[in-house]
Parts: sequence; C-alpha cells; structure tokens
Amino acid sequence: MAVIRGSVLVLWLGAAACLPDGTGPDPASAPPARAFGLWAPGPNETCTKEQHDRYATLGPDGKRYPTWHPPVDPASGCRFGHEHGRDPSGSRLAAMVGPIPFGYANEQLEVWDPLNPRHEDHVGHKVEWENGVAMRVNSDVASPLFDIRCDVLVKLHQGTHSKDAFTNNVHELVYHIACNDGTTMHVTMLTAIGKPGEFVRSCDGSTRITAGAPTPLNSPHGGGQRLIPDRDCVLEHMLVGGTRTSNLGSALHESWQTSNQVRRENGSTIASFDPYFQVPLPSRFYDPSAPNLVGRPMDMCYAAEPNGDRARGGACAEATGNGQVTGIAWDDPRSPFNGVRRKVDINGNRIDNAEGPAVWFTDPYGRNGRTSSFPGSIRQVIAPIRTALDPHGPTIGHARFYGGPGVRAPN
Repeated sequence: MAVIRGSVLVLWLGAAACLPDGTGPDPASAPPARAFGLWAPGPNETCTKEQHDRYATLGPDGKRYPTWHPPVDPASGCRFGHEHGRDPSGSRLAAMVGPIPFGYANEQLEVWDPLNPRHEDHVGHKVEWENGVAMRVNSDVASPLFDIRCDVLVKLHQGTHSKDAFTNNVHELVYHIACNDGTTMHVTMLTAIGKPGEFVRSCDGSTRITAGAPTPLNSPHGGGQRLIPDRDCVLEHMLVGGTRTSNLGSALHESWQTSNQVRRENGSTIASFDPYFQVPLPSRFYDPSAPNLVGRPMDMCYAAEPNGDRARGGACAEATGNGQVTGIAWDDPRSPFNGVRRKVDINGNRIDNAEGPAVWFTDPYGRNGRTSSFPGSIRQVIAPIRTALDPHGPTIGHARFYGGPGVRAPN
C-alpha cells in the first residue's frame, strides 16, 4: 500500500504525491533509493520484508523511500520488531509536508559528494511532533513580548543500538516548525553533531572519547555534542556494591545535542535551530574492550565484577525477576534496554531572512544556499522574516512510550 498522503509535499519539497482520493504516482513503480529495502525480519519478527516495504513514499527526486510505519501492521497484525516514534499523520504539519522520506538527505549526499557517502540503517529513524507548543519571542526586555504557538514535527536518525554514533557525527535530520508569529522552517539536512570520530561521556558530560575514524572521512565538525554512555558510566552507576541500587538514569542516558544552521553561499546564516534528542535506557554503551566496541546493558543485569559489584534493582530487577529469569539477550523483546522512550527539547529557533526568498537550495549539510537548484541540492523553505524564539523552548514526547508487541533492539 502506498502511504503517500496529501499533495503539499510538492509545495515544500518538490516531491510527487498522491491526491487525497488515493490517485497519483505509486511509489512501487519508482526506482528505489539506497535507503529503501534495507530491513529484513529476524527470528522474532512475524512480518515479511514485502509487508514492510509497502510503507513507502516518493522523495523529491522521484525515488522510492521508506517512511513511517507502526510497529504492528494494522492490516495483518504482524510485528516489525522496531518502531519509528509517533505517527506523523496526527501532526497539523502532515497535510503541508506529506510523509517523510527516510534517507533523502543521505541520497543527495551521494550526488553532491559521491566519494564520501553516508549510509544509515532503517530502524534508527525516529519521529516526534506536537501541535500548539507554547513558545516565546526571545526579547531583550525583561519579559517576553507575547506568547506564541508552534506546530513542530521532527525526525532524526538516532541509532542507539550499534557502534555507528561512537565515531559518526553526521545524521539525517528533518525539521518542520510553523508558528503563529510567522516563524516557519521546513528543513532537511545531514546534521553534524559534535566532532567526527569522537563522542562525550554522558555521565560526566565533559570527557571526550576518541573512538575511531568517522564515515565519511570528510565529515564536517558541527556544533553541539553526542553524549553517550561508556563502560566507565556503567561501572560507576550501574554495577554497584552493598545495598545500593543502580542509578540507570546516570549510567545509561544519551543526549544528542544538535546545533544546526542553514547558510547562504557566502557563509551567512539564513536560519538556525538547536533541538536536543534524549534517550534513556539505550541498548548499547561504548566498551573499548569489546571486539566491536559495543557493550550491552542487558548483559550487565547478569554480570558481577570481581569485587562483587553488580546491577541491582530498577529495570534489571523487573526484567529478570530479581535474577530468577535467565537468558534475556540484548535483542530479546523482554529487555528494557531498547530506547523506546525518548523526548525532544525544542530549544531556540532563529531566522535571519527578511529579504527572502522563502525557498533556498542547499547542499546536504545545509550550506551553500542558492536561489536555484543544483546537483545534490535540497530544497529548504524558510519564512522571509527576521525573528528569534526563546532558546529555552519546551520539551515534547517525554510522556510517550513507543514500545509494544515485539519491539526490541536493534531499534
């Protein structure tokens, strides 16, 4: 089934889209993008690859891309074993922007810089949105000028199950915001989060860990940082002695703090925005002693250090029945370490585009903005205004749970 809905993706992104009555281009007849068809079922999944690949949309380049789907197929009841966050069709922006083509910015990078591609897996694409979010103008006066409301729809590729993010700082970001003060941005880009080849230890927020060479090798340095737990975090906060209870919030929390700019060809900034993406209880931590650098929190529920320190209480106790249930592997649906609870801090939004135009074409990293398209360019829509919204914006998604039947790591 084609899940293209609405026609305004044409307005913002230039993609072909089905009409509301379901007529229009069928993604199944379009050539597949590299991101399409990556997923295959494992032993715990009951859906077939063919059922999964029916969830497709057309990108602005006319290619077939994967898009959001529920963790359980409503037609057959089969289980995909992973989730992509909140169903974007409930966002008021969905009718404006259409389904999100997962991997479109990565595809454009192969055109812009074919010798340095960036490929990302399927399960890491995560969607969050909220309608009518309260924001404020970032004013120089002591009190805000007025309250405003924004609709926000975001998608980040935030894989928290593999070693990818230890070294790779480049991840696809889709960011849509429309506010009643005129602030409007529809941006797709590869965001560079922190420095390539390294991350920051999450439990102290300052120690930089060099983990290896990034992909691509010419990944740009970006603002922000990726805070990821390592074995030291696990040793200090999860494997504890005596009667202490493990502090899983300190041991296992990821914070991907982005700092994004859309820039003109001369380097000046058209717009910038800084959402932070938070994930408790991921299914991995950095372990330099492991063959693939990946340690598994679920394994720590059964492990004990030579001095007797072990994981105690909390999610470990619940999953194992205080040690009575054995054999739960990191990718078992019973493991609580699956990254299904997430939240997004919206933070600041700034536009410096008073002279326009509203439509810019940038390279996949959001740079080299021009008024006409070029090979590998991405169409960005930014309101022709100058404004700044409160840098201490609200948090969305914190009360939601995206787990469900069969959902497990890798997720």
